[in-house]
This record gives sequence, structure tokens and C-alpha cells, in this order.
Amino acid sequence: MSRPLGVRRVVGPLVELEPAGDLAMAELVELGPLRLPGEVVGLDAGRATVQAYEYTGGLRPDDPARRLGRPLSARLGPGLLGGIFDGLLRPLTDAPSRLVAGGPRGPETVQRWRFVPADGLAGELRPGDLLGTVRTGSPIEHRVLVPPGVAGAVTMHAGDGDLGPDDAVATVGSTSVGLFEHWPVRTPRPVRARLDDVEPLTTGQRALDLLFPIARGSSAAVPGGFGTGKTVLLQQLAKWCDADVIVYVGCGERGNEMADVVADLRSLEDPRTGGRLAERTVVVANTSDMPMMAREASIYTGVTVAEYYRDMGYDVVVIADSTSRWAEALREFASRTGALPVEEGYPADLASALAAFYERAAAVTTLGGRHGSVTVVGAVSPPGGDLAEPVTSHTQRFVRCLWTLDHDLAYARHYPAVSWAGSFSRDIDGLARWHARNGDTNWVRRRARVAALLAEADRLADLAQLVGEGALPGRERMVLLSGRLVREGALQQSALSPVDASSSPAKTAALVDAVLAVADRCQQLVDSGVPAVTVEEVDFGPLLRAREESADPGVATARLADILERLEGLLP
Repeated sequence: MSRPLGVRRVVGPLVELEPAGDLAMAELVELGPLRLPGEVVGLDAGRATVQAYEYTGGLRPDDPARRLGRPLSARLGPGLLGGIFDGLLRPLTDAPSRLVAGGPRGPETVQRWRFVPADGLAGELRPGDLLGTVRTGSPIEHRVLVPPGVAGAVTMHAGDGDLGPDDAVATVGSTSVGLFEHWPVRTPRPVRARLDDVEPLTTGQRALDLLFPIARGSSAAVPGGFGTGKTVLLQQLAKWCDADVIVYVGCGERGNEMADVVADLRSLEDPRTGGRLAERTVVVANTSDMPMMAREASIYTGVTVAEYYRDMGYDVVVIADSTSRWAEALREFASRTGALPVEEGYPADLASALAAFYERAAAVTTLGGRHGSVTVVGAVSPPGGDLAEPVTSHTQRFVRCLWTLDHDLAYARHYPAVSWAGSFSRDIDGLARWHARNGDTNWVRRRARVAALLAEADRLADLAQLVGEGALPGRERMVLLSGRLVREGALQQSALSPVDASSSPAKTAALVDAVLAVADRCQQLVDSGVPAVTVEEVDFGPLLRAREESADPGVATARLADILERLEGLLP
């Protein structure tokens, strides 16, 4: 008679089980009387090596183990929006101040949900077809769909009423479909097709929407050293971007920082719905003192939740803060399992893991024929601000947009401190066609002029430091002046201002057009013989303050007229 599966040795979070039998790699098991979750990471000579997702204190040899027959999976269903979960998508306590390792999780109460069946629910159904909706109190309608891999005739469906988590919504073919489903977090959810046509994801941040725009279903990385404003920028994206659902993954952050993020999300008013921003946000919190393996899983858990809502036809943004802590978890795990380290101790498959994560960003036609998207934005925290370290350098290869935060800009209190010299967007060509089709034919010219002006101003600034600004010709001094006007009047933005925290596309265009018009007139005046110093002495304050006066684009136009009138007075 074969021995039952049990613990043979415990070495920190690594647990050896015997006999391995037909255990499979990446299979989920439960360890000991507390049923600690763990994942099979090695098989050798009848023994299985398991990486535990929880603290293994108290676990000892001969404790029982139980296989679950599936890989690490997320339990997807109603109740995710507005919730706070750990890296395995288990609910955490409702109190942000108690967001600590080993803290109490939400009570395992049996909740019932009001289910409303879809009209005409009969006949043959395919994956992705709508079975009904669930009323959760969130502004985002929760849609119950036929799961992937399930198809057939409807032989039973629930009526309008309250259902528990184990109640059947419908029987499709021979499969009973409930409100909840489990999905392996490392496996992308299937789609009918990826979309080639792009449309912009408006972030509300002028430096991004103007110079380095991102499309729905694209990916971006935000590298920056300590103090450059990564967390503030990510919170601004969460609040102001025009996505339907936000999935915020706090991967390896300090507990007090994560608690502040949760508190902010709960206190912020949602500009789209007028309610609380948290009502359409899912927070996956895995702090730095929580188990390392759960930190590694949290990234996949977050993007799986995003794909779940994408399949309902929503545009979802995943904000991962930060992927550097996730990569550190990969390095720690690789060292424990004896994997061969490469550059700076990271595992050899670091690049493949990063590519697989960002590859799950896409705008798609879902199995049910809806259009949805997952946009991934990952923060990168390079040690010492070294952008040549492996995580940053590999990430740049796989993302569509890079929003590098510059320490000098942050030190000069220029926020957001996005470097126009060190950032890029590979979505520009597609978005240029979108803007042309939708009436903004000047978008390409506007962006190109600002980018060229900033580059030329930076070049001349270096020269002015050597010879002095007064030694430069008048035209070059106007380039320096124009660069300052663009930076302070258009790109700079205050996250604390009620009218400037977010900028609509119309306001952004009005501000930039006003600044460029003033820059052109200044150059014309110098060319006509007006001394450069005379132009520099003009008070451009009303133009620079227009961004904080009102959200109305007409304010920038009015200030432009005022400045042009002052400039006309310089003519002899």
C-alpha cells in the first residue's frame, strides 16, 4: 500500500513532499493542518519541491499534504470591484491601517447576489455569450458570461433572484455554470482576435497625451529613481484615465505606502461616475513583508482580473507598482531552486517573463464579439536610478511606451517629471491616423513642433551655460524663451489643482496652440529688429497661469489674445 502524500522536510518557504507520485509541475497543493497553499516547483526521484505562498512556521515533517489538481488559479466573480485582495486574490481586511503581513483576511461569509437573466436565453450558446447580469452596487455592470471552453444548448437557467456562490446560473451543454469561475493566472484568457486599429487612452496628463501618447490595449513602463514622482503619476493615471476599470497591483511596496494608496482611492471622487473611485477599482496588495512567492504571483493575478473584465467588454488599465520588486521575487525564487543566475543575479528567463507579462496587454474582439482592452502600465524602480540595469533595459524592449522620470526635472519641481529626451511612444503613427480621422488634423504638427522645440532648447541651454545666454543671437534666445513657455505653460501640471490635475484633449490643444502662437510671434518680432532682451522682459505670466485658471479651453485663447496685444506694443 502506497504512502499518502506528506511533508518530509521544511526549509523556510521550500517544502519537500513524498511520494511525488503523479504530481505535476506548477500544480497547487495544500500543506499541513492549516492547508497552506503552495506550488510544485521541482520534481526529482520521487520527491516534489513545493514553494509555499504562506509563512511555514509550525509546519513539520509527516504533516499531511493534499493535491488540488490544478495550477494557481484566481476565483473570478462578482464582488471584485471595490475590494482589496492579496497576491492570490484572497480578500484582505477592510481596514487599510491593518494591511500588514499575516493580517486578518475578510470574513468567509456566504454572500448572495441579485442575478438578472439575459433576454431570450435559449438555444445554442457559445463561449462569451451573455447569461445575465449581477447587481453589485458598482457603477460597472457585472456580466455573467459563458466561460471559455463551454458551449451547447441551454437546458436550465436561473430566473430573476438571489443566488449564492455555489448556485448554478445555467446549464450549457453538460456544464453547470455558476457566478464564479477559476482561471489559471499564468494562462492568458482566449479572445477571438486582436485589433489592429488603435484609439488613444486619454490619461489627462498633458506631457503624456501630447508627446508620448498610449493607445488602448498598449503597454507602458515608468522608470524613475527615488523621489521622481512615480507613485503620484500612477495615482493620477488611476484617477483620470478614461478606462472603465482600474486594477492596481501593489507589488512589494511598503505596507504604509500601500495603506495610503487604498485610503486615497476610497476618498477620491470618481470624475466619471461621481461616486468613489474605489467602486471601479480592484486592489491587489502584496506588501514587501508578505511571502515572496505571493508577490511573484500578484502580477499575474492582477492581469487575469483585468482580462476577466475585458471579456465583459470593458477597457481596463492594470497599474503595477512595481515590476522591479516582482523581478526581485523572481531572483530570490531562482536562487532558492538552484537556477543558474545571469546578469546581477537575475534568472536567465527574466526577459521571457517580462515579455509574457506585457504581451497580455491588447485591444481585442472577445469570444462574445465585444470590444475590450487591457492596458498595462508598470513602474520600474532601478536601484540608484541606473536605467541600464537588467529590469529596465529588458522592459524597454517589450513596452510600447516609455515614460522616463527625470531626477533633475523633479528636483526643479517640474511635475510630472517626464523626460522628453529619454521617453518614447511606439503608438504615435497609429494614433496620428486616429486623430486625423476624428477631426484633429493638427495633432501631428502640434506634437512635432513641441518635440523639436524642446530638443533645440535643450541643445541651446547647454551652449548658454558655456558662453552665457546674452552671447547668443536673438533667434536662439527666442528658442530658449519658447522652450520655457512650453515647459511651464503646457507640460507642467499640478496634481493638487482642482482644475489642472487633469487636462482634456481640447484644453491641451488650446494651451499648446497658444504657446506656439506666442513663440512664433516672438521670433517674428526679433526678426523685424526688436531686441531680444525687450521681448524677454514681457510679462508672460497670464499665459503661464492659464492652465490653472479653468478647465475651459477658451481661457487659453483669451490669454493668447492678451499676450499678442502686449507683443504688438513692442513694435516701433
